[in-house]
Amino acid sequence: MSDTPAVLSGYRVIDCSIAMAGPFAAQRLGDLGADVIKVEPTAGEWQRFAAAGGANGNEINVSFLSLNRNKRSVALDLKSADGRAALLDLVRTADVFLQNYRPGVAGRLGVDYESLRAVNPSIVYVSISGYGEDGPYRDRPGQDLLVQAMSGAMLSAGRAGDAPAPAGQYLADAVTASTAFEGVLAALLHRERTGEGQLVTVNMLDAVTTLQMQELSVFTVGRKAQQRSDEPHAHVYIRAPYGVFRTSDGFIALAFADPAQLGLLIGEPAFEGWTGEVEGWTRRDELASLLQTRLLEQTTEHWLEVLGGAGMWVGPVYGYEELVRDPQIVHNGTFIEYDHPTEGRVKTPGFPYRFSRTPARVDRGAPRVGEHTREVLAEVGYDSAHVDAMVADGTAAALGETVR
Repeated sequence: MSDTPAVLSGYRVIDCSIAMAGPFAAQRLGDLGADVIKVEPTAGEWQRFAAAGGANGNEINVSFLSLNRNKRSVALDLKSADGRAALLDLVRTADVFLQNYRPGVAGRLGVDYESLRAVNPSIVYVSISGYGEDGPYRDRPGQDLLVQAMSGAMLSAGRAGDAPAPAGQYLADAVTASTAFEGVLAALLHRERTGEGQLVTVNMLDAVTTLQMQELSVFTVGRKAQQRSDEPHAHVYIRAPYGVFRTSDGFIALAFADPAQLGLLIGEPAFEGWTGEVEGWTRRDELASLLQTRLLEQTTEHWLEVLGGAGMWVGPVYGYEELVRDPQIVHNGTFIEYDHPTEGRVKTPGFPYRFSRTPARVDRGAPRVGEHTREVLAEVGYDSAHVDAMVADGTAAALGETVR
């Protein structure tokens, strides 16, 4: 382990978020060395007990395990006066407060921005919502699939007439997490320069909409309709060939191939004289159909060698089993492994960034409920007798101690 302090070492983050977007953002901060304190209900965040993909853990289910490493758990009842008081004491020592309650909930709990700014004027307060802090959709559930559907992105790929298909990952949640992470870093930089804290609001709908910077600008500025093809196509605003095609034994992905050169390689004379900038648009369906017919004549390995050897942009279509074994993934160290006290040896995606002097690292796996309640409250001045009383009356929970 490096002796150099991590890039966010010395910053404290109070994470009052649940589900994916908020916890993922806070985990990224923890990976860079921030002291992330997860404040959760005395029975634990519900995600601890929700099986991801049917995968149950020994004590901590996979969803929670994957989104809460490098955090300490403090279990408090924020509906009680003592629980709120303890949270405010933590906030006095913090740099960042992050929550993704439904709009209005933070105010009812007394942990809204104005309330926390009153005890810590320099706090960077990040509020994540589904659709915004106000407006007509304020109270709608901000769920990944629903936001994807509203974003328009599903109608940028696929075959005309087929049902729109969602992304193969929790795209809206992940993009929102990255947006919140960026917001925290920018606000901390501003605070370093000016001493000012501030409120940062992020919502899922805006995050996944602004992700489509090119596509929506083609529509709003270029005035090109979002029109899907009759043949499968991976993106309405990209010329053919562009998509995933079946071979005799699997699939390949092919992008931006010159039709005339492609015709020579696959033995399709109809492509002679065609160009990507003309027929790639005007004969998109015909090009895709003829290409698919030819690709069925040979194996995936054959086409990867032939097309890739000619400089075409072509690649394999992986499942997760192939991905984790890929030599570039192995070389990059994309996945990390560590030992967890209840879940054993854990292998999980690591860090999307590299720092030459302040690398991200795993100092601790996802915490157990209230594992650090006593430790953290002691850091802000609570003596053992005070914590004993809070645990006894259910205001707080500590690992291995009875909660009434």
